[in-house]
Amino acid sequence: SLPAASGLAEMGAHWIHGPSPGNPVFCLASRYGLLGPEAAQEENQQVEAGGHPPMPSVTYGSSGKVLNPKAVREARDLFYALLASTRAFQGSKEPPWPSVGQYVRAEIARTVPTMAGGQEDARRLQLAVLAACLKLECCISGTHSMDLVALEPFGEYVSLPGLDCTFPGGYSSLAERLLSDLPEGTVLLNKAVRTIQWQGSFHEEGDDARVFPVRVECEDGDVFLADHVIISVPLGFLKEHHQKFFQPPLPERKAQAIRNLGFGTNNKIFLEFEEPFWEPEQQLLEVVWEDESPLEEPSTDLETSWFKKLIGFVVLQPPEQHGHVLCGFIAGKESEHMETLSDAEVLSAMTRVLRTMTGNPNLPAPRSVLRSRWHSAPYTLGSYSYVAVGSSGDDIDVLAQPLPEDPRDPRPLQLLFAGEATHRTFYSTTHGALLSGWREAERLNQLFQAPVPS
Repeated sequence: SLPAASGLAEMGAHWIHGPSPGNPVFCLASRYGLLGPEAAQEENQQVEAGGHPPMPSVTYGSSGKVLNPKAVREARDLFYALLASTRAFQGSKEPPWPSVGQYVRAEIARTVPTMAGGQEDARRLQLAVLAACLKLECCISGTHSMDLVALEPFGEYVSLPGLDCTFPGGYSSLAERLLSDLPEGTVLLNKAVRTIQWQGSFHEEGDDARVFPVRVECEDGDVFLADHVIISVPLGFLKEHHQKFFQPPLPERKAQAIRNLGFGTNNKIFLEFEEPFWEPEQQLLEVVWEDESPLEEPSTDLETSWFKKLIGFVVLQPPEQHGHVLCGFIAGKESEHMETLSDAEVLSAMTRVLRTMTGNPNLPAPRSVLRSRWHSAPYTLGSYSYVAVGSSGDDIDVLAQPLPEDPRDPRPLQLLFAGEATHRTFYSTTHGALLSGWREAERLNQLFQAPVPS
């Protein structure tokens, strides 16, 4: 049992997306008894949420009122219908637009015509909600703008069934269980790697009998020789450092895939309150800026309007465990700008947003703020990958291919690649990351079991 108000805040992965038998993270978590009772329910495993969990939500408008739920729902249904229609372009030689954003906006322009007479207000509200939907989609895709996300491969991403759930003991409870199965001292932490040399002939000190193709040098000067190394660092780190990190550098095809694929930022802002201003049943507080439209250029002044990219707040459940805590989500350049601000500046901006949205100028400020900074984190440099305009699912597969490229090389599988950005249908998820690691481990198993050529 957890202590009261344990103050658990997930700075990284939040949900098990699609907790059902096809999800290995869910299966492990179930087996280890790490989930709450709801997650185990059969009917929760069968919900088809399409990656957009249906939570009890309230939508605040910038005029300081709760927006009409029916109007919000209609606009949102239109958006998800448009998003679902992108699947039709998979494999298409000539998609109508290069990006998801351009396609969705063109369709919105076509289907939300200027309504007659007094319905102009209804149309404006519909456009404002659609603009908010696009921002939410930026968070889900980990991108600054849906204009950066390629249309044709967008439908390759697979959503698993199941009502998204969280770990009562935190995501780390799963890693801890997996670690506890390993022999003591197997895993070294705080061992940043400076370079990976491969295709070499490295001798262990004093033992000339054994020659290794791979030499891993750490920033603290420690060296490890190996036959095989599995690289699972985030794509953001590879984008920035692959040229120096690998010696010799990666083959051009692999380097090109690293450049082509998208990698962006999605951050969380936790706000802790003395008392909740929301109703106990509310799980999601969404914010809509009523003057915005997907058909107009958004403001690019990060200083003055970064907080408008915030999609709203998830209420951390249950309050007995977390206290009264909201978790906001914000993606893209605005999210990266937020990382440069002080806690006080972020807290003040969030207080202004909540006072504006609730229409209560005296709403008490949160008593504390905590946030992730994935873009500034030196070994991450962002959150997770997406398939960018100019890239395709093939780039993911190229990134996943082990090196050396020649299958007849006498020293195979020197470099193996894992991580969410190497899974073609589950990129951006923990289950994609886990499966990619198993995939590479299995590659080595196959190699070790292969009959030795006589």
